[in-house]
Amino acid sequence: MTTTHLLYLHGFRSSPQSAKARLMAQHMQAQHPQVVWLCPQLPPSPRATMDMVSRATADWPAVHMAVVGSSLGGFYATWVAEQRGCRAVLLNPAVNPARDLEKYIGAQTQFHAPEEHFYFKAEYVQELRDLACGPLRQPQNYLAVIAKGDEVLDWREMHARYQSGKVRLLEGGDHAISDFADHLSTVVAHLNF
Repeated sequence: MTTTHLLYLHGFRSSPQSAKARLMAQHMQAQHPQVVWLCPQLPPSPRATMDMVSRATADWPAVHMAVVGSSLGGFYATWVAEQRGCRAVLLNPAVNPARDLEKYIGAQTQFHAPEEHFYFKAEYVQELRDLACGPLRQPQNYLAVIAKGDEVLDWREMHARYQSGKVRLLEGGDHAISDFADHLSTVVAHLNF
């Protein structure tokens, strides 16, 4: 099925201004302007994030939509793909963010706008637990791009979680997938515009 609607979900402390989000937005505008593109600034609350995403995409046709998610956005993208049965691309996806983000409870700043502050509340950890999905119901819908050099998340954990789908395992690299432009054609091929 051809993708006509694409959702991009950024990671923790990130934004639509991340290098990957901007590169993806530029590609969509230049190569696929007919595709509905949504890359919102996500609120700190996981529940509020999924409520916002669910409302924004409620009228999107599941068979023609896809989601791309980076880091925490990859965890969210998995939830969206499991709910909607759509294609997903996960970029160094968080596997257990409830565990990993527990140490970030408190005041935080955004990477791309350090003057922007938000508070990551203890209750958000439980909200993340509530969003955890079981085994992938349609693994063929998934492509995970995983860098072995990720300095934030364990590539082995990501690989174990998504190995039933398609995996592009990168030697070296980093959490940001700084060479994302080199992998864009693989991502676009999976999204099937």
